[in-house]
Amino acid sequence: MKKIALLSLFLMICALRVSAQLEVSVSNLLYQKPIANYKVYVDSRVGGFLDSATTNKSGIAVFNKLETNQTYRVFTKATEQLERSETQIVYQANQKVALSVPIRQENALEEVVVTDSRAARLNTLNAEVSAVVTRRELRELPIEGRDVTRSLVRLPNLSVASLGYAEAPNVAINGLNGGYTNYLIDGMDNNERFLGNMKFNTPVGFTEGITVLTNNYSVEYGNTTNGVVNMTTRSGSNTLSGEAFYLTRPGAVVDAPSKYATLDLSGNQVKDGFQRHQVGFGLGGALKKDKTFFYVNFEQTYDKKDNLLNVPQLGVNEVVTGRNSFSYFSTKIDQIWNNRFKSSLRVNVGSFDIQRQGGGLEGGILFPSGASTQANRTYNITLKNTYVLSPNLTAETNFQHSYFRWNYRQPDNPTSISVTVQDPSGTGIAILGQSGAIFDNKEFTQQFQQKFIYRKNRHTFKAGVEFTTSDFALLGGGNSYGTYTVRLNQAQLDALKTKNLGAALDVKDIPAGVAVRTYDVELRPTTFGARQNVFNVYVEDMIGLTDRLKATIGLRYDYDNLTKGGGKKGDLNNLAPRLSLNYEASSKWVIRGGYGIFYDKIKYSIYSDALQFSSTSVDYKKQLADLQRLGLLDRNADLNAITFAGNIRATSPNVTFPNGPASDQLQSRRDRQFNANLRVLNPNGYQNPLAHHFSLGTQFKPTPLCFISIDLVHVATNNLYVLRNLNPATPYTFTSDQDVKVRTVAQADLTRPVPIRSDRNGFYAVAQGDTLRGIARNVFMTENVGYARYSALNVMLNKLRGPRNYAYRIGYTISSIMSNTGGINTRAQDSNNFDADYGPDDNDRRHVLNAMFYYYPIKNLVIAPAFLLQSGMPVSYVVDAKQFGTTDLNGDSESFGFPSDLYPGVARNSGRLPWAKTLDLSIRYTINVKQKPSLEFTADIFNVLNTQNESGFNSTKGASNQFQLGPGGSSYTIRGASPPRQFQFGLRYLL
Repeated sequence: MKKIALLSLFLMICALRVSAQLEVSVSNLLYQKPIANYKVYVDSRVGGFLDSATTNKSGIAVFNKLETNQTYRVFTKATEQLERSETQIVYQANQKVALSVPIRQENALEEVVVTDSRAARLNTLNAEVSAVVTRRELRELPIEGRDVTRSLVRLPNLSVASLGYAEAPNVAINGLNGGYTNYLIDGMDNNERFLGNMKFNTPVGFTEGITVLTNNYSVEYGNTTNGVVNMTTRSGSNTLSGEAFYLTRPGAVVDAPSKYATLDLSGNQVKDGFQRHQVGFGLGGALKKDKTFFYVNFEQTYDKKDNLLNVPQLGVNEVVTGRNSFSYFSTKIDQIWNNRFKSSLRVNVGSFDIQRQGGGLEGGILFPSGASTQANRTYNITLKNTYVLSPNLTAETNFQHSYFRWNYRQPDNPTSISVTVQDPSGTGIAILGQSGAIFDNKEFTQQFQQKFIYRKNRHTFKAGVEFTTSDFALLGGGNSYGTYTVRLNQAQLDALKTKNLGAALDVKDIPAGVAVRTYDVELRPTTFGARQNVFNVYVEDMIGLTDRLKATIGLRYDYDNLTKGGGKKGDLNNLAPRLSLNYEASSKWVIRGGYGIFYDKIKYSIYSDALQFSSTSVDYKKQLADLQRLGLLDRNADLNAITFAGNIRATSPNVTFPNGPASDQLQSRRDRQFNANLRVLNPNGYQNPLAHHFSLGTQFKPTPLCFISIDLVHVATNNLYVLRNLNPATPYTFTSDQDVKVRTVAQADLTRPVPIRSDRNGFYAVAQGDTLRGIARNVFMTENVGYARYSALNVMLNKLRGPRNYAYRIGYTISSIMSNTGGINTRAQDSNNFDADYGPDDNDRRHVLNAMFYYYPIKNLVIAPAFLLQSGMPVSYVVDAKQFGTTDLNGDSESFGFPSDLYPGVARNSGRLPWAKTLDLSIRYTINVKQKPSLEFTADIFNVLNTQNESGFNSTKGASNQFQLGPGGSSYTIRGASPPRQFQFGLRYLL
């Protein structure tokens, strides 16, 4: 009996333990994301209320006092954010219940609400290395010109970028230039696909927050080997709200003086006389309460800039004023159809005009008749739909149509000839007429996304497909009306000076009898292009292995039709597995790590350049056939498929001014025109750049308002772009400056696989017994043999304000980025030896320290200093023509992005510039009217200490200090410096 009693007691205990395992998984209905810290109730139809429990971070609540085979009601109560939800069950042992809770309609608008609490929240889901900039930070940080991208440099793994061209992205992620970044608005494409910049720069007034993904993020995101910058836009609510503002940078009247040029918001150089004025408004509310919401924003920027037109030979010394105009319009309509279906329609329209008015920063010879304007136009029209198919299954269907026109040079006198005027000594004194080369690219893009999220027990499945197609049309080439270089004799110069025309000097004022030194004309100013199709598909499972350990396993596939190049087969093997693990050691401590492969899309520019700078001349094809015979070009290549009738300028001797032969009169020259450089499409196609991401990190939250993050990351990037010369001069290197023997271009030309010779009729080559003149000295082809290696340790401390009167964020990164390529047009220093050029990347920093502090001394006053400390950027040492008589020691007529060859025996980027330190300050005070913030006064001071930094600021390579005459330490020339102390003042009215 005793044994039977003990057995009965044991069975009763077991039964009680089994009945204690009702697990309720709670997620929001629309987005299928777990809801943490949310109370769930259970009651019985017989006995009424029984128990309540609060969900954990995984959205799971556990109940332990239920009896099997009984009917229970599981429910939640309505809150300000969530609707009420309930379900009825007949409980069975070990049962699991999924409860999907509808979001209250006016709170169902944002995909990602980037709040302060999110910025200091432990990541308990995956190994994603990311950072956010909240709307409060965008409002309180010192940000020049309301340009949100200026805030990104404050984040880990991001640094101030060395610019490949003036308008290039101003931040580098993982050390690579910003052209390798994927820019999104609300998760949809925002990339101009020619070079990779943003189409539409979302202004502060339309930005809810910014999320930057740098390492090991979800397979949902791709089309980059690097990082993702996602702008989340604002939505309206039931409460009408808005703003109107005026912001100005007065310029020299209050700024500290500097003899160095600075940059405007577009990346172009400006100097004395620069001013900026900005106005705009935003308004949001409900068109129908709880159903239809709107937000509209418009921001306008005007720049005034002065150049100096200074030509003593003509007695000209005048200020030429130019203006920039940037217009941004955005609107968004959110429609909540019901608790299971919402849509949003967003429209962005941008118009950007950058005037090149003539003159120069220090004095120039470009007269207003040769002025031009960069006129860019863009729009995005985006429709997003999120809907619930079942309590466990949510879907998203999105479509976007967008346009980007990059009209780099719109001449003020488009039908005029171009004239460069020289004085009797041969010194240039005037540039007149049409501005020269034309670049006008139009890009129409359509994007479709279909996404699914399915939750089942401990699994969250993601799957999706995306298709993006872009149609390009580029009008490019030189001046089809003719380009002259003329030289005045002394009498002609004196007569022209006597006219005292000043800045009004034009082509018609040049005497007809002037001597013509050179003449050329564009033979084929035409529009050409191609269509780029990018296909992506992915699947992912986030598994809760235990309550504390989660694994995310994903697989992504990418295909880009441009990988075919000049062949027939594209890059088809782009499978990208990704794995991340996240272990919640305690409620305050998380350990995470992961690995993933990431593929980039093809830059359309490499395809376009191979078309624009190509030729279909008979002689050029014979030259290529000889390169095939020599094994330097694929013997199976179809020469018709890899060449194109691109832009070519024909020259003509013995021309009188202005009577040069027209384009149609010189068409016969196309097949016989010698070119320094031509290109071909790669007959073996292109490989998508790919990167291997490794990360290991930890996050610790000692208090609810304090957050510490430490991450180790390594990114190994392969298949980056370089230009291989198929007809290179033989290697010609030096170990030091003591064994230099200069090789002339003519000597180097004779060492090429297809040697280049010259006679009284010009340059030529002999191939298979034929004399060829319509050829190229250098034949370039893009290959994917570039590589980069980035390693970094990031430490971030974030302290939220809470009840205190201060908050701060401090970040420190120690990193290294090494590469053998700086961009899509990288050419090896000597005879395609790219491995010899492997060294520190242009964007390499060893140390970056960011500190942002927010101080609230009294009500409505915010004082926010922001400090940035950077170690020096790399320096390459180049040849001094005064020492060697030339800057081209090996005679190959090429350079690696520098004005001359590297100094003998000195490696690329082997030196360092000084450290840079910058302190910015923002002061904001708000006046309340009827207990509501209504009027805000702002003052921003950039570079408060007026430090002259010779490194760590945005600049193109040619205007930077990153190349110096060698050997190292022999001399130092400062070409540019960071902006001096500058002021920005604003007034904002809040509705």
